[in-house]
Amino acid sequence: MFGVLKPCAHGAAKYGIDPGQWQAHMCGLCLGLRDGHGQLARAATNTDAIVLSVLTEAQAGAGARTTAGPCPLRGMKRASVVAANAPGVQLAATASLLLGAAKIGDHVEDGDASALARRPMRKVSSTWAARAQQQATQIGLDVAPLLAAIATQGAVEARATAAAAQSSTERRAVSAAVGASDPAPRTAVDASAAQQDSTPPMVEVITLDDLTGPTQLCAATLFGHTAVLAGRPENVAALQEIGRHVGRIAHLADAIEDLERDRVRGRFNPLEATGTDMPRAYDLLRESESRIRQAASEAELDQLPTVRWALLDPLASLLRRLGQGLGIAVGHVCRTSVTAQQHSPYEFPSPPGQRRNRPGPFKASGLILGVYCTGMACCIDHTSPCTGEEKDAWAKRCDCSGCCDCGECCSSCCGEDCGCCGCDCSC
Repeated sequence: MFGVLKPCAHGAAKYGIDPGQWQAHMCGLCLGLRDGHGQLARAATNTDAIVLSVLTEAQAGAGARTTAGPCPLRGMKRASVVAANAPGVQLAATASLLLGAAKIGDHVEDGDASALARRPMRKVSSTWAARAQQQATQIGLDVAPLLAAIATQGAVEARATAAAAQSSTERRAVSAAVGASDPAPRTAVDASAAQQDSTPPMVEVITLDDLTGPTQLCAATLFGHTAVLAGRPENVAALQEIGRHVGRIAHLADAIEDLERDRVRGRFNPLEATGTDMPRAYDLLRESESRIRQAASEAELDQLPTVRWALLDPLASLLRRLGQGLGIAVGHVCRTSVTAQQHSPYEFPSPPGQRRNRPGPFKASGLILGVYCTGMACCIDHTSPCTGEEKDAWAKRCDCSGCCDCGECCSSCCGEDCGCCGCDCSC
């Protein structure tokens, strides 16, 4: 999961939900990470992990709240937050540490960290992975398969790269052989032998599902466990299906947005490695979003306002945003017909190949200690210590893109109160 689930504050009111719920879960997770794993662990706070806490509480009913002490990020005010020992918060902390460890490992492998920073970053990654295992034990979750799946990601990508290179080499060889002239006559036996000699060896086929498999497994396991913690075993299968497709969407959305930049920098991209074009990638996103809605409907999870607000609506918003970037006339995601002719080259949010100045080891350490470890990243815009990118405050990560652009289904209800967000997308 890569931060794709960003509930819109404007959408909370239409469901009768207090928008402060998001901050209550976010602060509960932030404090839970601090109390259980130290100040540095607060840097692992992840918006998708917060949704796990929200989903757990949505299925179990209103959970316990505790009063957090004054915080400078809340103007030295106290606040009612989800208790750090709440099952949902513990699951969210497990997910945050697990995902944080994987993300740091990716940055190191991709060369986003300076040589001096790689060793301490690897240490943090391994520490968080171990902490995730300890935290998971407290809530009855076995994360060993998840850690094993994450560890295989690099090997699967290497196989995909090798397969793509081999396939490209063989295509060039076949083209050269076809273009070459052979004036000497051949008997039928010679022709048959030549054909056998030119038969290329079998190329290993690595599919897009192979590459997104580890992400799907992790998300499915974590989402499914929200039902276990909530005492709703009948929801486990549906939430595992939902989680699997959320993981697939997260991986594909990340690949779509990074495709041109990965090409320029010579980095691995699952779309490039499997020869998947943008129209097909977007069709897969829509397919997964449809399966998520179907699973939520069958388990009647879509009848829970919090589930619609924190899970279904953000996914619809993500698809609208990506569809608009691809040049698709997206009015209503679940009813819009998508064909290859509707696509145009993806409009990337920033110029591909433009390399940002990564912070040096001392500046990166200062950002981690002064912004992430203090929790300031929750409420202020900040610079990523790994990439140098400017990041929005976690509390501001509300994806309102297109929330008032629901298309023909509600073309006459877009008022100042953003009321069009109430149109029914559960077809």
